[in-house]
Formats: sequence, C-alpha cells, structure tokens
Amino acid sequence: MGIDVGGTFTDVICYDQESRRFHVAKVPSTPEDPSRGCVDALNSLDGSSATIQAIVHGTTVATNAIIERKGVRCGLITTRGFRDTLELGRRTRPHAWGLTGSFEPLIPRDLRLEISERIGADGKVVTPLAEAEVREALKKLLENGAEALVIHFLHSYVNPEHEQRCAEIARASWPNPYITLGSRVLREIREFERVSTAALNGYVQPIMTRYLSRLDEKLKVFDFDNELLVMQGNGGMTSANVASELAVQTVMSGPAAGAIAAGTIAAQAGYNNVISCDMGGTSFDLTLIRDGVPVTTTEKDMAYSLPLRVPLIDIHTIGAGGGSIARVNEGGLLEVGPESAGAYPGPVSYGRGGSQPTVTDANVLLGRINAEAITGAGVADREHVRACMEESIGRPLALDAEHAAAAVLAVANNQMANAARMISVEKGHDPREFVLFAFGGAGPLHATEIARELSVPKVIVPRYPGITSALGCVLADVRHDYVHSLHRPLGEISSKEADAICSQQSAMGLDLIEREDVDVSRIDVFHEADLLYRGQSHVFRVPVESPGFDSNRVRASFQQLYRQHFDIDLPEMTAVLVSLRTTVIGRRPAISMTIVGSANERSMSKSMTDRRPVWFQGEWFDSRILQRDALQPGTVVEGPAIVEQIDTTIPIEPGCHAEVDEFGNLVVTVPPVTEVAVTDDNSLDAVTLAVIQNGLNQIASEMDLVHQKTSFSPVISEAFDRSNGIYDCRTGQIIAQGELGLPIFLGVMQSTTEAVIQHRNDLEPGDVVIVNDPYFGGTHLMDVKMVKPFFYKDRLWAYLSNTGHWSDTGGMVPGGFCASATDVHQEGLRLPPVKLLRGGEICHDVVDIIMHNIRVPEERMGDMRAQLGALSVGEQRLTALLDKYGEQKVSAVISEMRR
Repeated sequence: MGIDVGGTFTDVICYDQESRRFHVAKVPSTPEDPSRGCVDALNSLDGSSATIQAIVHGTTVATNAIIERKGVRCGLITTRGFRDTLELGRRTRPHAWGLTGSFEPLIPRDLRLEISERIGADGKVVTPLAEAEVREALKKLLENGAEALVIHFLHSYVNPEHEQRCAEIARASWPNPYITLGSRVLREIREFERVSTAALNGYVQPIMTRYLSRLDEKLKVFDFDNELLVMQGNGGMTSANVASELAVQTVMSGPAAGAIAAGTIAAQAGYNNVISCDMGGTSFDLTLIRDGVPVTTTEKDMAYSLPLRVPLIDIHTIGAGGGSIARVNEGGLLEVGPESAGAYPGPVSYGRGGSQPTVTDANVLLGRINAEAITGAGVADREHVRACMEESIGRPLALDAEHAAAAVLAVANNQMANAARMISVEKGHDPREFVLFAFGGAGPLHATEIARELSVPKVIVPRYPGITSALGCVLADVRHDYVHSLHRPLGEISSKEADAICSQQSAMGLDLIEREDVDVSRIDVFHEADLLYRGQSHVFRVPVESPGFDSNRVRASFQQLYRQHFDIDLPEMTAVLVSLRTTVIGRRPAISMTIVGSANERSMSKSMTDRRPVWFQGEWFDSRILQRDALQPGTVVEGPAIVEQIDTTIPIEPGCHAEVDEFGNLVVTVPPVTEVAVTDDNSLDAVTLAVIQNGLNQIASEMDLVHQKTSFSPVISEAFDRSNGIYDCRTGQIIAQGELGLPIFLGVMQSTTEAVIQHRNDLEPGDVVIVNDPYFGGTHLMDVKMVKPFFYKDRLWAYLSNTGHWSDTGGMVPGGFCASATDVHQEGLRLPPVKLLRGGEICHDVVDIIMHNIRVPEERMGDMRAQLGALSVGEQRLTALLDKYGEQKVSAVISEMRR
C-alpha cells in the first residue's frame, strides 16, 4: 500500500500482487492528526486491506513543521566561539530588492551553549573535550525547557570523536532519545549548512517519532505487524525507525514520490527523458528525469537562511497553482501569483466569498473547466466570475472578460514554462528530447501550453493524476545515501584511498537494507564525486567508478561536463575532490502499469456526454466533452475536446491529438510551434508584454547563475557581490537584471555601459570590454565590469554586462581595502575600457598585464572566465528570444517597460 498525505486529501493505493489489481481511495486529510486520515483512507478500501504485506508512507509532517515553524524547543551544544553560526549564515537577502525581511533561527540564542573542545580541519584534536562543561550545559538546557538536543562540533565531519563522546554523556541524563549528532546527519564541509541541517533534524525529530508511533498503533487494527516504511526526500523508502532518527530525510517525501511515479510510468511507456510537472492549488513542482532517473540535489533551502543539505530529488517549486491570484500592478503589467486564494475563500468560482480572480477562474470562464462541477461550488456563478475578471483585469488592460482570462492563462503558462526552462535548458538539456508528465489537479489543464512553449513534442497524463504521489510510494525502491568529505587536490587521492571510502559506505548501506528486511530483487551501488577548481565554492558532481577509482579519468570527465554546462575551459586550474558519495538502492520487484490501462470498463459510446464552447488559441471552439473512465487503450481523441475525470480536466487543443496507451496514459501529441508573426507596427497586447518581459528577466537571471557557480572569489559566489544585466545600445540604460545580483549595481552598471559607449566606437561582434576604473562609471577597483556588445542580424542591438567583486586587483594590501591609502592608484590596477576579447579571441597582452599585477592570478583568471561564460549564455538566450518574437515586438516591450 502507498499512502500520501497532502494538505487537502489523503490518498491511498492498494496493489494486490496475487490478483494484479489495485484499489484507490481519496479522503479528506486531518491536519490535527494526519494518522487519522491514513486510517480513514484504509477503512474506505472496502475490505481490500485485509492482508497488508507492506505500507509505504509519504508524509508532509516534517515539511509542514518546518514551513509553519511548529517544531519543538531545541538545545544546541557546540564548539566555543561558534554558537552564532546559525544566525551568521551566508550573505543572502530575504528579498532581492530592498532591506526588508528578518531571520529567526530554529534554536534561540539562550539555548545555544558553548563548551571547550576543538578538532582541527585535519581531524587531529586541538583542545580535548571538557566533559564537565558538557554535563553543566545539559543541565542548563533541560532547566530552560529544551526537549531535543543537537550536538554540533567544528570539523566533526572529518573526526566525530568529540560528538560521539558528548552523546554518550548526554544519554545518561537526557530524558528522551531525541539527540541529534551533526556528523550523523551530514558528514561534509561547510559549517553553516551542517549545523542548519542538524538543527532542522532536531527540530522535527520528536514530532515525526510521535506521529509514526501513533500511526503504528492505529495500524494494529488491521493486523499489520510488519515495519512501516517511510518515503524519503531522495525518492527511496526507509524503515520507520530510521525515519524517526533522521527525520529530516523525510522532507519533501510526497513530491519525491510523485517524481518516482512519473519516471516509472513514463519509462514503462517508452519515455526515459521526462519533465515532471505537479500543479496543485498553490504551487507548481518541477522535476527533471534523465534516463529514467530523477535528478537529485543536496542544495535545498527550506526558507530564507534555512539550508537543508541532504540528498533530495531536485524539485523546483514556484508559486503557480489553480488558486494563484491575478492582478494588474501599479506599472500596468499583468501579474499572476505567487499569492494564492488558498482553499478558503478560494477562487471566485468556488462560491466561498473570494473576489480576486485566479487561474481556476480563468479556466472556468473560458470553458476549460466544467462550471457545473467546480470543487466546492456545485455550479459556479459564471456571471459573478466574469464581473470580477472584468473589474480586476479587464478594465485596467482595456480587455473584455474572456480576453482578460486568456491573458491570465497565457502569463501563468509562460511563468511555468520559464520554470521548466530553468531545470532543462539552463542545465544544458534540450526540451525537445523530453516529454512532459503532467499530474496533480491542475497540471493536465496547462501541460499542452507549457509543452508548446518549450517545444516539447508530447504530454503524458497518467490515468489517475490525483494519486500519482501515492502510487510513487508503492513503486519506490529502498535507498540510502552516504558522503565522506576529503577536500584535497584530486591528484593526491590514490585509488586505494578512494576505493576504501566507497567500500565502507557501500557496506553501511547493504547492512542497513538487510536490517530493514524489505523484499528487494537486487541491490545497486553508485558512486559520485563532488569536484571544483581550487578557489571555487560551488561543487560539480560527476559519476565515478569504484573499485577502480582513477583520478585521471575523473578529471577528464569533470572537465568535459564543466565545458558542456558552462562553455568554460579551465585547463590550468587544480581540480579538488571535495567529497565522495555512495548511493545504495535496493530494487523492489517491478509492477507493470498495464494493470491501470485495463481498469476502464465503460464503453466509448457512453463517454461523450456533452458539447460546449471552449476557448483555444484566441477563439471559441465547439468542443466534445469526454469522460476519462470510458476511454479504452487505443482510443484516439482529436482536438478540440475536453477530457474530464473526477480529479482533473485535460484540454485537447485544436491541432493536437491524444491516444490512450496500454498503461492507461493519455498521450497528447503537440505539433511544433509556429514562429510568431512579426508585424510592422509596435502594437502590444498584455500577454506579449508580460511574456517578453519575463523572458528578458529570465535571461539575466541565467547569466547570474552561471556567474555565481563558476566564479572563484567567495564574495561573488557566497556573498552575491555581483550582477548581470541587459542594457540599451544607445543610452546604456538598464533593460533587465538578474534577480540575485547586488542592488547597488543596478545604477552603476548603467554608468559603466554609458562610458563604454562614449569611449569605444570600434566594437565588433565577439568583442568584450573590461573596466574597473571608478572614473568610468565604476564603484571601486575590486568591482570588475565586463561589457559585451550584442549584435543581432549584424546590427548592434544591446549590451550585455556584468560585475563581479574580484578578491584582489593588486594594490598596497591583499584585497585592495587599504585604510592608509590616499590615492586611487594605491588600491590596485586601474583598467579603463579596454578590449579583453577581440572578435571572440582573448587579448593575451591585456590579460598578461592584469595577471602580473594580481597576487593570485590563477583564481582571478577563473573569475574572468566566469564572467565571460555568463555573457556567452546571455548572448545565446537573447538571440533565441529575438528569433522567436522579432526585433520590433521586443523593442516595443522594452520601451513599455521603461515607461
């Protein structure tokens, strides 16, 4: 059985291995005690739960406790001098623009206590553990009401001896088992991320343990005496005992289960490359699945300054759902989301008092959702929906209600397509090689438009989109991940040492799977290495072989993949092996999805219940309305049509056709997008304005990400002291800027670009100008700017520019900040606007001058390449945008944005 607890519904799917049939139930969730909703779902299965062999549970208990800040009161014991690491964090901002926002640590300062101990980065004891101080700290934490204990010492990732001894002392007096060791939860470098992850585990561990205990007690009613299995965020399952100890591993387990189901269903249908799209009422979750395997990550922020660094399926979430509210902002631009109407009052069409139009309301108004069966309303008041849409959207944009609703959908679809582009195109994947897998209540409603925007050729809608995550629980394998930090030059790591580490991690995983006693058909072991170039902060992961680890092969693979993703070569840099990772997966017996395809029993003749006008592609079409449960395998549906089922609606647009495959999936073929007709006038509609504006901002943000991940100066990669943007070719005024850049550069880079325009009238395609002189529109000498003229169809069209704070540009002292300096020349090397690249080729004389005036030229060469790589990405993306929409339309949008 698979059980998935969502915010609104609890879903359960029961698979009978003997009869090869399944049963499905969906009941309201019980937020006050989610275990009661699980039991209600089991009771609703009408006896099919009589003999339960295994239960796999995807839960939101840990995720919700973190998001809602409803964890327990924790105490922290840490190395003297490091009690404030949780609050120091990184130099990030809660909002990209402005100085608003605040941070509240999970563990308050009075419950963060220091004791004397110190282990060096080499693992050697510098200061012995002061055991008397440990006992005194434990006593004080208990007196102050701490329920859970977190033990986190400096450099425990390389030597956990002090943490383990501290835990031994704690267990003698701590009144419960809620003790978290930082080295047990995460054994890798980066102190802030490690202590944050450990604190998150301590914060939710008691809640998860109590919840699983209650559920286990309730399951005894069903004579279930096997161990409950719990989904993890990495897409694998584990025992309830392990989930109780490492509760933070269950974060995002529900969406992870959905991604597992998407990958499995699509692979059985013959599609291994998938963009998984789960759209509900408030959010839109995206996962890239490559060769049948969801992409994983170890970089997830649960909230501002709350990083979680455990292996998770890489799920990218934006605030776009059926309940996303549409509005026209003060500048006259149409916006959709991220604010949501929620379940109450919900969309206007729900009839619960909502007055702000949403994406759902737009779908109702355009006939895409049956107004007579809208959730919670029975029959929606279309006239009231129309009035609200006209008032909030139509009137400010001079549109009628239907065109306003179409604009809302177009903007929402464009935002979701941009999010999908971030996990595919931005990471070097061609969307045309993928299919779109749409599930959740609202996912199938928008999938075709998103696919068309991305040039994805097919959309797959599973038979039961609303229970996809529960199905993922049934399909999931057993999985455990391990990591060991080394942080040494790759050339220094011998095959013997690397193989020994991988072997030890493999043995730990194999032993744990054996103790969990889950039926598996085979066990697979995979090894990966986290690598970077010396001086960088962001790692790049590559697969490695063990036994037989070969540093030369690893280096070659690293260089090839780095070039493929960032268009950057760094042959002179030293590769550093940061960590070795091992994943141990116990494969469970496969379940064929053909059991889903054979479940339909109604005839096709009974499927067409009605016809109604539906808005497609800017006009009304008389469309057939079909019932999903009557569509047999092999049935073909030509658009325009609407396919309805209890948990979603699937529009089949004109020119598209859908076919039911043997697995019950509805496979929609999306024709290649035709180029946008470019007219001679500069007239703009609200949709084009919003879509192109989003596209320009997206380009600048992609440039910013490349700059961050490939730079060497920590102030660039860690403190975000950088910016990337697009600027006007005549005035140098800003057109778009990356959202993660430093706000101060917003105006400064305009001045720099203007200075380049005034002083360089010899710029040609492939040229790049470098400048840091404050007297040419800069800030200080460490802020190095590059300006690239962007040519489109042999005509100068814009400038691409970026700024990065280099950690050194020469001068009296390293770093350039000299308190005794009395002249700008004492601060470092001044660069007027000079060509760094000429026709795409590096000007080596200029580079030699720069590097001979810098203390660490190798690292600054890396910063230089990072900025050039970001400009190259911007050039590619801006060319694609202009090819699609035409110069006149994009120019008109820029003029309107400036106005």
